[in-house]
Parts: sequence; C-alpha cells; structure tokens
Amino acid sequence: MKALAARRHDRRAPVVLLLLALLLTGALYAVVAPTSADAAPAAASGDVETGEKLFQANCATCHGPDATGTQDVPSLVGVGAAAVDFQVGTGRMPMQMNGPQAQAKPVQFDEEQIAALAAYVASLGPGPAVPTAEQVDPALGDAASGMALFRTNCAMCHNAVGAGGALSQGKWAPNLWETTPTHLYEAMATGPQSMPVFNDATLTPDEKRDIIAFLDLQGEATPGGIDLGSLGPVSEGLWAWVVGMGLLIGAAVWIGARSS
Repeated sequence: MKALAARRHDRRAPVVLLLLALLLTGALYAVVAPTSADAAPAAASGDVETGEKLFQANCATCHGPDATGTQDVPSLVGVGAAAVDFQVGTGRMPMQMNGPQAQAKPVQFDEEQIAALAAYVASLGPGPAVPTAEQVDPALGDAASGMALFRTNCAMCHNAVGAGGALSQGKWAPNLWETTPTHLYEAMATGPQSMPVFNDATLTPDEKRDIIAFLDLQGEATPGGIDLGSLGPVSEGLWAWVVGMGLLIGAAVWIGARSS
C-alpha cells in the first residue's frame, strides 16, 4: 500500500496531467472550433488563371513571379483578397513611383480584373476576404458607437472626424470622407501602409460597420458652424483666441480712445 501511495504522489504526476489536459483541450478545439471568418472563399479557376496572367504582367516585377516578395517588397502570400481589392481598387497599386507610402491615383483596372487579381492572390494562402454588402452598409451600423470606436482607435492619425493628418517621415493619414465603405472595411482588416491591422478580435465586424456609419456622416454638414478645415480643437481654439480676443481687445482700445 505504501508503494502504491508513493506512485500516486510522484512529483512528475502534475506535469503528466497538465500535458494530458493540454492535449485534450487542443483536440476538442480542433473538433469544435468554427472555420476562420478570414479564410478566403474558393474562387473560380478561370478567375484565378486570369488573375495570374494579370499579376505576371503588372505585379511580378516588384512582388516576384511567385508573389513571395523581395527584401524591399512584401510577400502577398496570405494577405487575402481584401488587401488586393483595397490596394488596386484605390489606385495605390501598381505604384507609379517610390516614396514614403503608395499614393492613391486613378484606378488602372476594371472591377472584373481587380476581382481576378484578388482571386489569384487569395489562392496563394488564406487571408481576409472582400466584405459583403451587408457588412459595410452604413444604414445597419450605429454611428454613435462608431464615433466612440473611431476616436479611440483611429483619431490619433486620421483626425477626430476622419479629415486625415500628417505622420512622421513624410507619411500621412488620408482623408476618409471619399473612401467607399468597402475600402474602409478592407483597410481596417488588412492594415495598409502605416495603419495597424484591426482583426475581428480587435474590432468585430459589427464594430467596423459602426465606424463606417460614423464616417458616412462626416464631411457633409457642419452643425456647429464653420469647420475651419476640420483640423481639430487646437486650430479652432487658436482661431478663437487670435480673432475673437483680438476683436475684443481692439473694441476695448477703440472705446477707450473715444472716451478720452
């Protein structure tokens, strides 16, 4: 009995039990875990073939014939269809010239060609897919919640109302008022340029849609009066002090001069 009790209290027993528990947890997760929402849907083989031809003709020079990138150009394996749809759909790719960041310019491909390029890149590895119309519909979002989320996560670069702003080393955060809801969602999901990636663990799809709903209301009306370029409270406060206080001081001097 003493020998049995000693074996039951072996020092290695907790370690063995912990390993068994981890293995069991991993096996259960593999069985019941849902399929990743970021996995790209299967694309038609024709789209992939067309996209590969477009890629080799327009993108392979920089990203390499197998899209694995170089020392100075990122790999496209695993970036997903959303990254291609955003970069090519906003005209940032293909780039016209080197610089601190890719500039938006007139789009060089039509929608079918962009979809084919996205399908080809998505076939190289799973990544964020192009969002559905429901995911980016501002009418289904909560603009008040979006305002709080935007000012917590985005305003430090894009300004409190999405008007954009300067960053370091010649980079900039663009104005978001003219950006389509689909491209806004894709930017949050893929993190282009200096922007961080806001995956579904950071901002849920519903929260992304709320931010889109908030941005959809910006740049159209200024209920508080003249917006002064929407540069923020610092410029507005400076204007109030320089112009407002200047007028008051001038009025006080004028009244004093008239009474003397």
